[in-house]
Amino acid sequence: MPRPENVKLVLLGASGVGKSSLVLRFVRDEFRDHHEITVGAAFLSKVVDLPNSRQIKLEIWDTAGQERYRSLAPMYYRGAQGAIVVFDITQHDSFASAREWIKELWSHTEEDKEKPLVVLVGNKVDKSNERQVNPADVQAFTQANNITYMETSAKTAVNTSRVFEYIAEELVKRRASSDSDDDTSVDLDQPQSSGGCC
Repeated sequence: MPRPENVKLVLLGASGVGKSSLVLRFVRDEFRDHHEITVGAAFLSKVVDLPNSRQIKLEIWDTAGQERYRSLAPMYYRGAQGAIVVFDITQHDSFASAREWIKELWSHTEEDKEKPLVVLVGNKVDKSNERQVNPADVQAFTQANNITYMETSAKTAVNTSRVFEYIAEELVKRRASSDSDDDTSVDLDQPQSSGGCC
């Protein structure tokens, strides 16, 4: 089997929304009720098996959500092909923060050939009876910005794997599309062969 392709992902969002819990559930199938706050960033990776015997190695940068570390985040954007932006459905302010994280990500990657694929994640659906974020507001934002939205619970493992698998699948499609575009491109700097019979 060929070596897996590497894909760099960043996890963004306010402090306490469950970014570290989400990635730990996905990578190690672990959940801890109490987590130490991420300082700077943490790095984890996992190989995802896709259809057609294809594998993608997700290199996941779990960034700190605290304001004092925010200036470090752009370092992790560089070269990222995907971003999972997380908010807590029980904290309205965390949704506003997620929108700001997306805006910042796009402003720092606007000169990149291709912007990172963004998935917005509403975490902690195990506490849906405490929901403060209106699903209609989320839908309006994601539709206006052409972003995929999923709800998860790192605690109960609802959709945690699906978020990462979705990104892997979509990035493979994006690469295939990009490769096929490259195959059909025409180099305008190449001299044209003159031919013809007359």
